[in-house]
Amino acid sequence: MINDLCERLNRNFGEDSATIINEGLQQTILVNKDKLKDICLWLRDTNGFYFDFLSSITAVDYFPKNEFAVVYNLSSIVYQYQLTLKVLLPNGRALNDLPEIDSVSAIWRTADWHEREAFDLMGIFFVGHPDLRRILLPDDWIGFPLRKDYTEAEMYRGISTTS
Repeated sequence: MINDLCERLNRNFGEDSATIINEGLQQTILVNKDKLKDICLWLRDTNGFYFDFLSSITAVDYFPKNEFAVVYNLSSIVYQYQLTLKVLLPNGRALNDLPEIDSVSAIWRTADWHEREAFDLMGIFFVGHPDLRRILLPDDWIGFPLRKDYTEAEMYRGISTTS
C-alpha cells in the first residue's frame, strides 16, 4: 500500500513530493514541506485512502544539526490503515527565527492542540494556525524546553528553578 501511495503522491504533486524512508517499526513517507497541506487534504479526501484521523503530531530536534522534523501519525478508520508522514525543517536555532510549516488544523481538528504543543515545547511555528500560543508553559516563558540545546533559566518570576 505504501509504495502505491507514494507513487500516486509523486504523480499528483510532483516528482520529489514524497519519498519512502524506513525508520523504526513503520515505514514513513518523507513529504516535501511545500506540498504538505495539499498532500494532507488529498490523503483525507481520496477514496481508497481516506485518512480521516490525525492521532498525533510530534516535533524532533536533530541537534547539533540545524534541522528539525515534524512527524504526523495518520489513521484511516474505514480502511484500517496507519501512515506516518515526516517533514524536515532546516533552520537555525535562534529564538527569533523559528522553523515554519503550514498548519493542518483546518484539515484535522485534532491538529490544533498538537501544533500548539509542538510550538510551545520545540518552537515550531505553524503558519495559518487559528490560535498559535503556548499551551503548557506560561505566556512569558523564554525558550523551548524540549530542544536539545535548551538551557534552563535559574529563576522564573523570582522563584528558583533549580532544586
